[in-house]
Amino acid sequence: VEESSSAAAARPAGGLRADYGFVATMDREIMRDPEREVGYGITDSWDEIVEALQRLPVSTDTELGGYMREFGTRVRQDTNEIYMRLDDEQTERQLLAGRLNMLFRDRRAHAYTCHLMEIEARMSREAWMTKIRELHAADRRRQTVISKMLRVQVTALQGQQGLDGGPTQPELPKEAGSGS
Repeated sequence: VEESSSAAAARPAGGLRADYGFVATMDREIMRDPEREVGYGITDSWDEIVEALQRLPVSTDTELGGYMREFGTRVRQDTNEIYMRLDDEQTERQLLAGRLNMLFRDRRAHAYTCHLMEIEARMSREAWMTKIRELHAADRRRQTVISKMLRVQVTALQGQQGLDGGPTQPELPKEAGSGS
């Protein structure tokens, strides 16, 4: 693919550099007439600064020294406050880092303690269940013994009633039965 002659003419001669020739033109105009306002509202601002300074009242060395001391004091106070805040933040970060390191170092001990507590809870539940089973077994044994004793008594009472042919309970004497 060949490049057209118009494309080659449009490309800058120095490669891909941008052409800032207008800056050189502006510089030449300013050098010829420094007092003249050059396009785009650009003026020689140094002259304006010098004129403004000449119009200001002259300050003495004492006033200037006072201003400088006041400025130095303010800068020192601000700097000290910044450093205090930085120190506070640094201290806070160090405390947090220390706590984090302590927790990190102690994590195995905490995990082991948690493991021991879980084992103790499991063993306690198992012991409780064993005790409940033992109590149920003892209760069943007592119920069996009581049932046997009641059967023996009922059989004995039935035997007494069958021999006598009368009621199982003796009748109260008539004297004891009358309440008057």
